[in-house]
Amino acid sequence: MNIRAEKESDIKAIFEITKQAFENHPYSQGTEQFIINALRNDNALTISLVAEIEGKVVGHVAFSPVTISDGSCDWYGLGPVSVQPKFQRQGIGQALVREGLARLKALGAQGCVLVGEPAYYNRFGFKSFPNLSMEGVSQQYVLALPFAERMASGVITHHRAFSVKKEE
Repeated sequence: MNIRAEKESDIKAIFEITKQAFENHPYSQGTEQFIINALRNDNALTISLVAEIEGKVVGHVAFSPVTISDGSCDWYGLGPVSVQPKFQRQGIGQALVREGLARLKALGAQGCVLVGEPAYYNRFGFKSFPNLSMEGVSQQYVLALPFAERMASGVITHHRAFSVKKEE
């Protein structure tokens, strides 16, 4: 498996893989692939990595800037992360997340946040912090991984691309 930054020629594959990965996901609105395109169109994909097997793109992870109400800077949101269904449960998503987090740290990021399943994301060091929240999301699923000593606090707001509709 090879993990690398996305290229323009990967865009269609990323769209399809993301669509397939979230097709039967219980919490998906079916907009993840459109979110990635909207982030890309707004130059808000800070890190966009693909996983390749035998030269074929089989997974993707996106990281984009978030705003935190306390004014903390250099915090990013992880997601969406997707792996083509027939390649899931083989460590590809985990490898994408680990590489993306390493690249965020190298950029000088202060931390990363996400909305996700604690049982999965705890393995990367993410946990719920009572002083960090997101409107409309149960506290247990708002997870953060600080890279510096100073922890952000307040309400997290993702890029506007996260409110994109299917048609956009």
